[in-house]
Amino acid sequence: MRRAIVIGASSGLGFEVAKLLKSDGWRLGVAARRSDLLQRLGDDVETEALDVTDAGAETRLLALIERVGGMDLFFYASGIGRQNPQLEADVELATVCTNGQGFTRMIGTAFRYMAQNGGGHIAAITSIAGTKGLGPAPSYSATKAFQNVYLQALEQLANARRLNIRFTDIRPGFVATALLGDAPNYPLLMQPEAVARQMVKAIKKQRHIVVIDGRWRIITTLWRWIPNWIWRRLKLNAN
Repeated sequence: MRRAIVIGASSGLGFEVAKLLKSDGWRLGVAARRSDLLQRLGDDVETEALDVTDAGAETRLLALIERVGGMDLFFYASGIGRQNPQLEADVELATVCTNGQGFTRMIGTAFRYMAQNGGGHIAAITSIAGTKGLGPAPSYSATKAFQNVYLQALEQLANARRLNIRFTDIRPGFVATALLGDAPNYPLLMQPEAVARQMVKAIKKQRHIVVIDGRWRIITTLWRWIPNWIWRRLKLNAN
């Protein structure tokens, strides 16, 4: 039986992907800060209360993997983010802690486990926000760029060490989940169920990088072509 671990499975895209994997016959272990919400996935799913910012998260993840009986797929969906044009210090630092340190802790744990146990597949939800520095959300876009580069570096490292570890960096545009809060003005908003299906499809195809969806692929391509001297003068709206 294929075995998957999903971090951040209590709601949003993590929850939707966990449901799809379960329906596809995967043996599941799921984790989130609020473990009570994980019970909705059924009694046959292993659960763990886990905060990625906590130093004990690595031990909890390894315990969950052991209860599942191993790990073929590690799917990472945990993260926080909000617009912060006033640059409130607590918002910036919390985002860096979760999306930077927490991400590194969990992805690193999965990498080391797979390196010692025959390999596997690491997939993580990052964001199109890592394409360019976004003034309304400085720490969020910066940490997403960090995640993109970190996964790329680990893929190179795995190849250099001849490890059978595959990677999928999933970069969605705006998705109607709790992460966006109540702000009504996000463009090209997508529904989590449809996005989750595209994510699982990308994992099955072992895509290295996937931007969801096609409209956002066009937009992010155009972003990359905008010279920095123009980009830094753009006035992006903050909701």
